[in-house]
Amino acid sequence: MLLNRRIVVGICGGIASYKAVDLVSKLQQTGALVDVILTKHAEDFVRPLTFAAVSHRPAYTDLWEASGQAAEMHIVLAEEAEVLAIVPATANTLAKLAHGIADNMLTAVALATQAPLVLAPAMYRDMYTHPATRANLALLRERGAHIVEPEVGRLASGAIGPGRLPETAVLLGAISQALGRNGDLAGRKVVVTAGGTREPIDPVRYVGNRSSGKMGFALATEARDRGAQVVLISGPVALDAPYGVELHAVETALEMRDAVRGATLDADVLIMSAAVADFRPAAPAAHKLKKEGRAEQGIAFDAQGGFTLHLVRNPDILGELAAAEDSGKSLGDEGKRQKRLVRVGFAAETSDLVSYAQGKLAAKRLDLLVGNDVSRSDSGFGAETNKVLIFHAAGGMEDLPLMPKQDVAAAIWDRIVPLLR
Repeated sequence: MLLNRRIVVGICGGIASYKAVDLVSKLQQTGALVDVILTKHAEDFVRPLTFAAVSHRPAYTDLWEASGQAAEMHIVLAEEAEVLAIVPATANTLAKLAHGIADNMLTAVALATQAPLVLAPAMYRDMYTHPATRANLALLRERGAHIVEPEVGRLASGAIGPGRLPETAVLLGAISQALGRNGDLAGRKVVVTAGGTREPIDPVRYVGNRSSGKMGFALATEARDRGAQVVLISGPVALDAPYGVELHAVETALEMRDAVRGATLDADVLIMSAAVADFRPAAPAAHKLKKEGRAEQGIAFDAQGGFTLHLVRNPDILGELAAAEDSGKSLGDEGKRQKRLVRVGFAAETSDLVSYAQGKLAAKRLDLLVGNDVSRSDSGFGAETNKVLIFHAAGGMEDLPLMPKQDVAAAIWDRIVPLLR
């Protein structure tokens, strides 16, 4: 997504400017072409040579240097930039941007560029909450600037409150989202499910599976980077929500079904990559079961101290959606769906992958089904790579090579986009 993209990063004179070094380094590692502009006071915190070293390109500072090259270069940077990200954005620079002041190289480039503007404010708590700063941010947001809200936490002054610069992953997400605003999913709403579900046995135990959620999160991130409005419905995972994605956290299959029902009413695409439990305990115990426990509804103890659970079937979310579409209604909705929902399923198998996947594709009347053999160490739950087969409703199967999950996500969306046309 960032390979060969032209990104200008502006650095203002705030204590958080040192964090921007990691951002520029990470951008360069993705293959982006990164030009850095420092304000005069930013140089008091981090030297231009540091940014030149990590970006592998010159770092710009003084608009008024004697040769006149910087004055000429600010127009080149403004015209070639695909996004201008100011990290950190101080209260002083925000005020200049809001009122069209261009008295240094950074603000001159900002005034001259047509590229989207990403602003990451970072400052002392009371400066951020001051009415003047809030008004400036509101004005910039109204003009189309993308504001990355600061985090709440301990500031350099020792105070606690809003004003911390977000972590690099958040900033990268904001830049990627800005770059993809006109992508092939722009104007589309997509719903992605991820992770596994947990079906309670008692308040501390559950029936679950090994799904990490990495594939679903990669799919959600890729959709965001193509311009989509993304709703990510996730079971319990150890992953941070991708920036710019609407996350709905659920635990059980029933909770996931309800979330999918609501989210898909006006959606264009649903990708069910979550590993939803097929069964759940019929009657979870209200209290923690003890080893020397007594029989409860749905739970029978034997003479050896073991117990037997009575399991019941969970709803088939994709099957219910197919039935609802056949009836001309949205799932859980009294009216008719305004647009067709493209449905994509996943089949994680340990044997007979092709036959099981083809059966699921037909039974649930899916547009695509992605199958993978989770018994493989390089393609199972928790792996960073995936080896998938893609089955098409129109017929045919594609055998994709082993790839990082983000590349698999891109390949899946490449096959969904034509279905939307």
